[in-house]
Amino acid sequence: MEPSSDHTSVVVVDYDPAWPQQFDALRREILGALPNVARAVLHIGSTAVPALPAKPVIDIALIVDDSADEHTYVAPLVAAGYRLVVREPDWYEHRMFQREPPAVNLHVYSRNCEEVDRVVQFRDWLRIHDDDRDLYAATKQGLAAQQWDRVQDYADAKTAVVAEIMTRALAPERRPPDPHT
Repeated sequence: MEPSSDHTSVVVVDYDPAWPQQFDALRREILGALPNVARAVLHIGSTAVPALPAKPVIDIALIVDDSADEHTYVAPLVAAGYRLVVREPDWYEHRMFQREPPAVNLHVYSRNCEEVDRVVQFRDWLRIHDDDRDLYAATKQGLAAQQWDRVQDYADAKTAVVAEIMTRALAPERRPPDPHT
């Protein structure tokens, strides 16, 4: 019996040292398309963590003043080859664009969005804590070996290990002292 065509495979590959350079080129392109709109362009997700296996998709956070104010950024991004694929007004006014090649998920958030802080903190924690990076890698590889109805189901299945790692990342005794206190 052939596998059902209504299931999705998730491909996780070894870390590619070209990912940071790909991000840098994309960052320059986005800043060029949105010179007075982009407040920050950040490399997020697993491709931003050296030695971490990942889906070969560059995740980028684009920070704008107000992500609900689409007229300030949608047309220039579409002109640059991106397509709007997600609009989530009830979740941080998040928007997501995609493009290939390379495969990109461009997440748009408003300035001071707590979700951006969370994903950056997770990225930075994994960059310096090999034990949690390896735990996350093993989880991702195990889940990628399964079949999923949607890629989002794979992402949702990682929630418990992400929460476990974030608990350690946010623990006061693990954080460096605040130089301003």
